[in-house]
Amino acid sequence: MTGHEPQGIEIDTTKPHPARMYDWFLGGKDNYPVDEEMARQLLALDARGRDMARVNRAFMHRATRWLAENGISQFLDIGTGIPTEPNLHQIAQRTAPDARIVYCDNDPIVLAHAAALLRSTPQGATEYIQADARKPEAILEAAGEILDFGKPIALSLLALLHFLDDEDGAAELVDRLVERLPSGSYLVLSHTTGDFDPEGAAQASAMYRARGMTLRLRSHAEVTTFFDGLELVEPGVSLAANWHPELGEVIEVPGDEPIPGYAGVARKV
Repeated sequence: MTGHEPQGIEIDTTKPHPARMYDWFLGGKDNYPVDEEMARQLLALDARGRDMARVNRAFMHRATRWLAENGISQFLDIGTGIPTEPNLHQIAQRTAPDARIVYCDNDPIVLAHAAALLRSTPQGATEYIQADARKPEAILEAAGEILDFGKPIALSLLALLHFLDDEDGAAELVDRLVERLPSGSYLVLSHTTGDFDPEGAAQASAMYRARGMTLRLRSHAEVTTFFDGLELVEPGVSLAANWHPELGEVIEVPGDEPIPGYAGVARKV
């Protein structure tokens, strides 16, 4: 499919954006001084910010590979972020060349780079939706133009839900999306936690709040509730680094402290 042209895109560079901060942590160049400033402030709270981003990215690679190897050839990735190769569709289509992928994000800078998300194999397809994650009906309607909702779909919500508070309907969002998926589909989720450093987590949340953003760090039990009614793949909700490391791309992190992020994959029966 053809990509959307980034004409008339307006990017707000006066306040940081999570997608651009994530890009900075990964060593990308699609960010602005305001993003770098806040990212460096977060590093002052936890010097492993870059490691957190890399561990989350590696989990995405492993989970996507596992899904493709287990017969999933349709993916809906909400909260895509700025393209960093290999992207989800590249991982999936290496195993399943006919895989169909729909990406969704609300940051205009992601739209500006959407062409990188649309380089599908000839057998498969990719599309990009510019939409807010809090509007699932609009996302599902647009995704239905390229995905067959009569066949299993992997729904990826990676490093997204900690930017939605309970009052914003984080749990309801997951429920509404999963409800539309057919049996045999999967929910793939990763989420930052404050379980290992509550004081630092509170400081980080306050930093986001001061800039008009949300950072809702959830406990292991809270993250697990997102999978209610689904059949978790072993090892269940685990540290992201511990989810099937045998699939490769394990990120070596200095020190003995765990990277504070949980991840899981679960099947809709």
